[in-house]
Amino acid sequence: MRTKRTFTGAFMATAILTVAGCGGGGTASGETAKAPADPADASGTIKVLTARTDLVQNGTMARYAAEFNKAYPKVTVKFEALTDYEGEVKIRMNTEDYGDVLMIPAAVAKNDYPKFFAPLGTTAELSAKYRFSDKTDVGGKVYGIAQFGTANGFVYNKAVWKKAGVTKWPASPEEFLTDLQAVKAKTDALPYYTNFKDGWPLTSWSNNIGSVTCDAEANDKLAGAVSPWKEGSELRTIDSLLYGIVKGGLSEKDPSTTNWEASKGMIAQGKVATMQLGSWAITQMQDAARKAGRNPADIGFMPFPVQKAGKYCAVLASDYQQAVNIHSSHKAAARAWIDWFTDKSGYSAKEGAVPAVKSAPMPSTLKDFTDNDVSFVERSEAKTGQVNTIDNAAEIGLNKPDYRQKLIDLARGAQKGSLGDYFADLDKRWDEAAGTVGS
Repeated sequence: MRTKRTFTGAFMATAILTVAGCGGGGTASGETAKAPADPADASGTIKVLTARTDLVQNGTMARYAAEFNKAYPKVTVKFEALTDYEGEVKIRMNTEDYGDVLMIPAAVAKNDYPKFFAPLGTTAELSAKYRFSDKTDVGGKVYGIAQFGTANGFVYNKAVWKKAGVTKWPASPEEFLTDLQAVKAKTDALPYYTNFKDGWPLTSWSNNIGSVTCDAEANDKLAGAVSPWKEGSELRTIDSLLYGIVKGGLSEKDPSTTNWEASKGMIAQGKVATMQLGSWAITQMQDAARKAGRNPADIGFMPFPVQKAGKYCAVLASDYQQAVNIHSSHKAAARAWIDWFTDKSGYSAKEGAVPAVKSAPMPSTLKDFTDNDVSFVERSEAKTGQVNTIDNAAEIGLNKPDYRQKLIDLARGAQKGSLGDYFADLDKRWDEAAGTVGS
């Protein structure tokens, strides 16, 4: 069962999707999908595609639909949960049958959104209410609304770190590695767990772009021949830390045996001390602690170990964005579901996530951050399309696991080569691609 937040959103892979032309027999009009002023005017059966197989199987999504029906009694909501969401939806989008409401797959290039999704309103209108609206802005129109957002950092077991004698967050990569060494020396816990085999958790490391420099436009600044792994760069700092963890023997001996689902119980029980993930993972680790008879309060969350002007920063990034299929015959009902689910369902609060609605409070899961004045930096998506185009042309995959799996293999000696040479090769490929596709 997949209970991870399927990343997303701003940071997932964006391989170009080859899709047949969008006909649609008149439904693909490009008109804005609006919820009716009178809920009684919304009707029909809509299919909602989701990656949350767990919430469909345990009845949670059905309960959300029942609450929705109190406001929209003439709309029937049916859910289809897909284990391989990205892979299956990518195939379906070669047809017109990809649900009425769906999470925008990472494989769809941003500039192609108008081909597949109905606009939901203008950027000026929606950005006043919702965070992350620029993620799906194309030509001044918004094509998806975030289910929620996530802050980025490290999930850790406070009890284990305390046993190791570490009671303050590390303020530099060097301190972080020293603290993991203390965990190794003074506890029975594995200091760090890579989740190498499942792969997708490794993409979370890219979510820290912006946290190192406290710069909301850090990702936008990759749109060009900028040598992203040069000395002093954010990606060099981020990836050097992961390399140092593995090189220092602070992670599992055989990363090919890792298991995401098992890792929740391992960190909850103190068998693992630390994992790099988004804040969406906190509630899942706390639930694992309860199931194991452990204290959920032992699950903590710390920012990336770099400070700027004495303060930590954490990037806020969008999760999957919900969109309306441009071919849907029930666009008003589909939009009504998106609005209700985002504004009124309480889903983001229950998940311990950053709400898409700007007026909503930060979740209790981030209390450690708010109490310690961690600065939240909402990541700009103004040049995400350009960055993705360069990334795809370079065949690196900032938001795919492959290049960091190779990084780990280099660190543990499973592949030959030095970290410096690897960074130089990445820079060369990036800059050549930028010169080819333009910036």
